[in-house]
Amino acid sequence: MITLALSKGRIYDEAGPLLAAAGLALTEDPEATRKLILATKRPDVRVIIVRASDVPTYVQYGAADLGVAGSDVLAEHGGQGLYQPLDLRIARCRMVVAVPEGFDYASAVKQGARLRVATKYIGTAREHFAAKGVHVDLIHLYGSMELAPLVGLADAIVDLVDTGNTLRANRLKVVEEIAPISSRLVVNPASMKLKRDELAPILEAFGKAIRG
Repeated sequence: MITLALSKGRIYDEAGPLLAAAGLALTEDPEATRKLILATKRPDVRVIIVRASDVPTYVQYGAADLGVAGSDVLAEHGGQGLYQPLDLRIARCRMVVAVPEGFDYASAVKQGARLRVATKYIGTAREHFAAKGVHVDLIHLYGSMELAPLVGLADAIVDLVDTGNTLRANRLKVVEEIAPISSRLVVNPASMKLKRDELAPILEAFGKAIRG
């Protein structure tokens, strides 16, 4: 049995057509059931429903043979030892630094000011600002990042942006792009060795689905 770790929400919605094209369409809608282990059209492949941030952990420890995870999650997780054979080109967005419209970010950085930055991507933010030589105090939040600068909790935020509508609605602007983000197929190295014959056609099917 091959186990695929998948999260609900945007990744599942956009992965659906790829799963179907690869012959792995789910037999039940995860939004309509409380089940966390779901069958697919292939009797030898099942899907487990986990939090997006937990997908790399399930794959790393072998509870899942492969999974679909955003490159933002993989960067934060570290992706230790995971194969990332395919960029699925779904759930695309950008990791950015954003500040209030009236905040002069360039001057603050040039003058060596110590910035307070709110984010849930602590590792990514630390690496980004360290590479630029910018001094920051990182504030770990789990949501509603845009609120932090509005109430004086932070000078800037590091977060994912798709359309930018939420930023504009809260009078924030993007001042730096850290990285483009998309979802990747990740594979457990041990599974790749022990279940190569079973996994190879699945990876090939995903590859064809992407190209198609």
